[in-house]
Amino acid sequence: MDEPPGSTRSDAPDTPATLGALPLFPLQSVLFPGGLLPLRIFEVRYLDMVGRCHKAGAPFGVVCLTQGSEVLLPPRPGEAAAPTGDAFANEAFHDVGTLARIDELQRPQAGLMMIRCTGTQRFRVLRREKLKHGLWTADVELLADDPPVAVPEDLAPTRTAFQHLVARIEAQITNVAERPLKTPYRWDDCSWLANRWCELLPLAPELKQRFMSLDNPLLRLELVADALGQMGFKTPP
Repeated sequence: MDEPPGSTRSDAPDTPATLGALPLFPLQSVLFPGGLLPLRIFEVRYLDMVGRCHKAGAPFGVVCLTQGSEVLLPPRPGEAAAPTGDAFANEAFHDVGTLARIDELQRPQAGLMMIRCTGTQRFRVLRREKLKHGLWTADVELLADDPPVAVPEDLAPTRTAFQHLVARIEAQITNVAERPLKTPYRWDDCSWLANRWCELLPLAPELKQRFMSLDNPLLRLELVADALGQMGFKTPP
């Protein structure tokens, strides 16, 4: 199996692969493996990073912010610049994120990129560094893909409800490229079903981050089912 650029792997079977100096894109949202991520890029730090990743066919990492904004802001009038001299607000983010593969890139005008990405593999940040122009990079450990787990009978209503929801989406959005879900639909896979529910439900980013960080896809789907019940979402029998 091909390794992502910059990855290393020991001959020992239990040693995880790592990526060094992975460029990061902190967002106020969570990217799940298999999920779609459209982005409008206009900040210099990301225009250069995305351009280089696209040219090299390399991924970048998406991490969910715990502090700060997606767009770096200069200090307000009369406010001193940050001690680091970069004049930007502090940013902090969770240690577990997801690699984003750039599938489409358009440049509608100078200084603007429109990209469409797919989430691939989760990772854990081992060491992070903020460069002087505001871009974060990190050495990361790649996490194992979710194992295939069939949806058990007691959680079958979450599958049926999602099938109904997808049918409504497809009826309303006839352009396949504009739909928020990517085919093929893996209805009987706990990981896929839980991840897609998390993307479409109006859950707080902190809760989505908690679900995404779980290594057990069955537990993730069980928690999604609990969240549906707490939201008053009626799942069919």
